[in-house]
Amino acid sequence: MVSLAPRPVSTPGRPLPVPYSLLIRNCGQLLTLSGGPTDRPLAGPHLSDWLILENAFVACEGPIIVALGPMAELDEAQVTAETQVLDAGGQVVLPGLVECHTHLVFAGNRAHEFQRKLQGESYLDILASGGGILSTVRATRAAPEEELLANALRHLRDFRRYGITTLEAKSGYGLDKETELRLVRVAREAGRRQPVRVVPTFLGAHVVPPEYKGRPADYLAFLAAEVLPALAGAAEFVDIFCEEGAFSVADSRRYLQQARELGFKLKIHAEQLHDLGGCAMAAELGAVSVDHCDYLSAPDAARVAASGQTVAVLLPLVPLFLRQDKYAPGRQLIAQGVPVALSTDFNPGSCPSKNLWLALSMACLKMGFTPKEAIAAVTLNAAWALRLAPEIGSIEVGKRADMLVLNVPDYQEIPYWLGENPVREVIIGGQVHA
Repeated sequence: MVSLAPRPVSTPGRPLPVPYSLLIRNCGQLLTLSGGPTDRPLAGPHLSDWLILENAFVACEGPIIVALGPMAELDEAQVTAETQVLDAGGQVVLPGLVECHTHLVFAGNRAHEFQRKLQGESYLDILASGGGILSTVRATRAAPEEELLANALRHLRDFRRYGITTLEAKSGYGLDKETELRLVRVAREAGRRQPVRVVPTFLGAHVVPPEYKGRPADYLAFLAAEVLPALAGAAEFVDIFCEEGAFSVADSRRYLQQARELGFKLKIHAEQLHDLGGCAMAAELGAVSVDHCDYLSAPDAARVAASGQTVAVLLPLVPLFLRQDKYAPGRQLIAQGVPVALSTDFNPGSCPSKNLWLALSMACLKMGFTPKEAIAAVTLNAAWALRLAPEIGSIEVGKRADMLVLNVPDYQEIPYWLGENPVREVIIGGQVHA
């Protein structure tokens, strides 16, 4: 409920303090995500060793958090008639969720392949028959830019309702220069037209397109020579799908090295279906994240942990939707000191879901996360996976005011209510959205 407070009276010789533009009061639990190391992602015991304030407030001036603490410490003099006040009513308040792995921009869907999956065909079987990613490529190449933008904006509205305040958007459904550049352009434009921050990632190396069938190295050479130079300033990250049926470890290494030389930060899809060694290779190159990791071995996980900065982004809704038994070894990775984040991997083939809360619950049920670890994995560590942790991912003075008010009184209920959306209010940059 929004209310307005009376304006304080000034005293002679003492100017009025700058009023808060937004105050969230009566937070039953304020999940700050603060208190751990600030120079690297949370790992090991730090993943759950962060501060929760009870009966607390958080205040903003414009888009920035300027104060927080117990309600007894609230300076009422900074609450004026211009202050928008949200009463959390004893419920949980936490940082806005960060979606660090999505395939936002595409045309069509693959509902027609769902039946094939139910009849036992594997992800790679469908891809080899010309379906899967290639099916979406055909639809996306044919779609006008206006349609792609409208689809992306609709998805972003849905994400915002789930409490997503920052979202990574991969290309990868064009597999030619013109369409891939269009997908990055659409992602950037979608970010400008609505409040959720959109971070574009170039995934032109998703699979080998029909025009280069049987010539993966030639396709990667084309991307490095013709497409990456055209992306300067439009995408910060370059990604590749290192997997059987896509790109080998050797080809992926060469391509990522070329991308790094051009100034891009690196990501990789690896160890989703087989243990090929892509995660360790990418971490050696300084990748910001290694994503999927379902088949990541303990020795390679140790190599990722040794980097200190590479985040393992785990995607539990993918094996759920593909009806696979193998989930990423989350408990083992945490024990080994690997920084972990969680995301949906929203895409039309292996995860047509925007429900990051469900992914959080599945990480607890299938990957061994505790509730506090899972919350850190969708906030601060997910921000690290986009190199945005200095700005977002925790509730701290000086950070951007991206926050959520939930409809639960205790953080332990978040994974318990399976698949439900607990969001009551979404605050992005200090502005309240229903």
